[in-house]
Amino acid sequence: MTREVPLVRTTTADSVTTLELDSPHNRNALSTRLMAELTEGLAKAAADPDVRAVVLGHTGKVFCAGADLSEATGSDPTVGPRGLVDIQRALVDCPKPVIALVDGHVRAGGLGLLGAADLVIAGPKSTFAFTEVRLGLAPAVISLPLRPKLTSRAVSRYYLTGETFDAAEAARIGLITEAAEDPAAALAVVLDAVRLGSPQGLAESKRLTNAAVVASFEQHAEELVQLSARLFGSAEAQQGMRAFLERRPAPWAAPAEQ
Repeated sequence: MTREVPLVRTTTADSVTTLELDSPHNRNALSTRLMAELTEGLAKAAADPDVRAVVLGHTGKVFCAGADLSEATGSDPTVGPRGLVDIQRALVDCPKPVIALVDGHVRAGGLGLLGAADLVIAGPKSTFAFTEVRLGLAPAVISLPLRPKLTSRAVSRYYLTGETFDAAEAARIGLITEAAEDPAAALAVVLDAVRLGSPQGLAESKRLTNAAVVASFEQHAEELVQLSARLFGSAEAQQGMRAFLERRPAPWAAPAEQ
């Protein structure tokens, strides 16, 4: 039997576990298998007393394209949204600091991973967009970690327009921690500092910093799962996702006036 190639590369060195999303065939989309492997990697890092921090990275030009639209249909439309809630909550609940390292494109559900990470360092190749509105969807369950962190005006602009923005703007609105010309060097500085923290000190400090995010999950997770499921199952979203997969404009996309 041929062993499946992992969709998440896991390495541990110098007290740091690195989890790299490595699913190039779908631009690191959040498939059921990728999320399961990511959850497993987080659990192992959390249980390892020698691990002080977790780095969430990626291979290729895309950090994460969001939901795997090929899995967006099924008998239970809440399965996908619940899976995304669970992986975001796993990142938040991991007792080790989770540092996302991005130097590529991040779209839709991939932004939820950044919201759930404790720190995010993004390089010059990074771009970001909440593309859901253009597919007949909304940034529902990814709002759980993001709304407590983003400025309200930024939420309005980028949720409603789906515009693409760069790392400097992402830092300004609170989506990322640092826009770095050399993201690897910036990560090294952060990891050197984290290694000076005690396991207990890091875990409890993380708990304090995530209080508003945890409250968001506990208060709104179920309603946003239901919203996401309703939107994914709607005729309008089905049209939008079909148009996206076929690389053509959605039927409601009005051309700009010349």
